[in-house]
Parts: sequence; structure tokens; C-alpha cells
Amino acid sequence: MTVSITDVARAAGVSASTVSRALRGRPGVSEEVRAQITAVAAQLGYIASQSASSLASGRTFTIGVVVPYVGRWFFGTVLDAAEQVFSAAGYDVLLYNLGSPEARKRFFTKLPVRKRVDAVLSLLIPEAEEAAALRSLGVPLATTVGGPLPGFTVVGIDDRAGAESAVRHLVNLGHRRIGMISGTSGPLHWTTPIDRRQAYLDVLADAGIEHDPALEADGDYTVQGGERAMIELLAASRPPTAVFAQSDEMAMGALRALRRHRLKVPEDVSVVGFDDHELADVMGLTTIAQPVAGEGAEAARLLLRQLDEPDAEPSRHVQMPLRFVLRETTAPPNPRGPQ
Repeated sequence: MTVSITDVARAAGVSASTVSRALRGRPGVSEEVRAQITAVAAQLGYIASQSASSLASGRTFTIGVVVPYVGRWFFGTVLDAAEQVFSAAGYDVLLYNLGSPEARKRFFTKLPVRKRVDAVLSLLIPEAEEAAALRSLGVPLATTVGGPLPGFTVVGIDDRAGAESAVRHLVNLGHRRIGMISGTSGPLHWTTPIDRRQAYLDVLADAGIEHDPALEADGDYTVQGGERAMIELLAASRPPTAVFAQSDEMAMGALRALRRHRLKVPEDVSVVGFDDHELADVMGLTTIAQPVAGEGAEAARLLLRQLDEPDAEPSRHVQMPLRFVLRETTAPPNPRGPQ
């Protein structure tokens, strides 16, 4: 005969929901009661089932995750870190990849997550109507992209500060012809390329360096795009002596283009990236390190905290630290080259 959660609750003299919280390590149960319930469950041979726990707690023990590009390094890293936190807490992940306008429209029109998830982690920046639709679910919401968003817990970084550090490093080395590889064709309403570009312009202005539009190119936040963008910059009448790439993947593409043009890094051209990709150290790439996995894990923890402590005031904006990492791809400009 199968032992149910109700049988354990009756034998322990507690409610079924208390049994569920105790066996899942949830707060609100004293250690003495938790130990008693664990002992009773073991004695009766009870094996917790997802459906029984859901009925007892009113939860689905599922977290919805919405991503624009599941195959991109940044989003994949955030997703992997968040999933590990959710899994350790006994939650499953229901993934929605909204990589096309059609998929995105269909998702926000039908909202298939309704009554299927206990919380939502969004890795895309929703439009006003989309954000309102997610808030209508009545579940905790979090994101790791964009700025403050009403009703959402936002875990992110100061994009401007990071980009300023990268460009200022090149200025301090003595570079005056500083190019930038950006990603203007990123996800809808993605503010990252805008903020990082503004930082680039601000540092140039502070240094008295006139902005040259010919030293900007779109790298699409991919290695291939970064390579194309670097080739475009090298075709300028006065090519850059240094380049700030808004992501390490684009920086890696730039390094490949420079190598194919028989140019040395950093002797001929300096390159600095952003992210501290897992391959950045292997390539000796100077970069701005952001804790991408840490952002995903922190967002997941904050969502679980809201589920466990529904009456507590949720964190609305958490800013993660940035770190400048000096490696081998930056140096003062070559005195024999263009200045």
C-alpha cells in the first residue's frame, strides 16, 4: 500500500503542508518538528511525489524562464546557473525561447505560463504591455537584463561604468584613434549597447578626442559579427590603433580578423572586451569581468526567497560588481603607426 503525505501528516500530528515544507527544507518549520516528520516519513517508507507536494502547498514547483536567444553564451550561462539553484531547491524549469518576433507575440498573447509556474525569470526586456502581462500572472518576477522595472527584481550591472573603464584604459595608454564594435541589432529594447556606446562617447569627450563615426561598427554580439566589424574598421581611411568591443565574443572575432590581416595584437592594435567569457583568459583578452553566472544564480535565489517569504519586501534592484582584468591584448600605441 502506497503511503501518502496525508498519512505522514496524520502520524506526525501536523498538517500536510507542514510535511511538504519540512521534507523540502522550506522555512517555517522548527528543527524539532522537521526531525520528527523526517523520522515518521522514513518509518512509514514515504516517498515524496511532486503532485502530492503541489496539492499540499498550492505550488507547481516549476519556474518559467523566458529567453531571447537560448544559444548565446550570455543567456546560456545565466540560464545554466539559475537552473542549478532552482533544481537544488526542488524546482523544475519550463523554458520558453522567444528568438523570433512570431514566437514572442504568440507567447505574450497566450501566456502559456499562467497557472503552470510559481515564478518567472525573464532574460529579455519586455515592452510595457508585455511587462503588464507578466505582472498579471501574480507570481514573483525577476530579470538579469535592463534597468529598474516595476514589479520585477532586477539583477544586473552598471554597463556605463564598465564601458567607461574599458575605454579609459585605452585612453590612458595613449590611444587617440579608438574604435568601437557594438551590437545595435540585439534583442528588442535591450539597453546594453546604448549605455555602453554612451560611455564610449563620454570618455572620448572627456579626453578631448573628437568622435569619428567611421570608427564604429556593428558586430551583432557574435564572434562572426565581431570579425566583420573589425574588417570594416580596418578599411577606414585612418584605422584605429585600439578597439573597444562591447562583448568578449565580438572581441574574439576582432582578434581573428587582425590575425588574418597579419596585424599583431597589441603591437599594431589593442583590443579590450567586456564580460570575461570563459575563453577570454585562454586568449589573453583584456576585458571587463561581470559575474554572468552569479547574476543568474542571484536572480534565482531572490525568486525562491519571494516564494518562501511572500510577506517580505522583495529586492527590486541588485547591482553586481564589475572588475577590470588586464591581460595581453592592450598596450600603448605603436609610435610608428597612425595616431
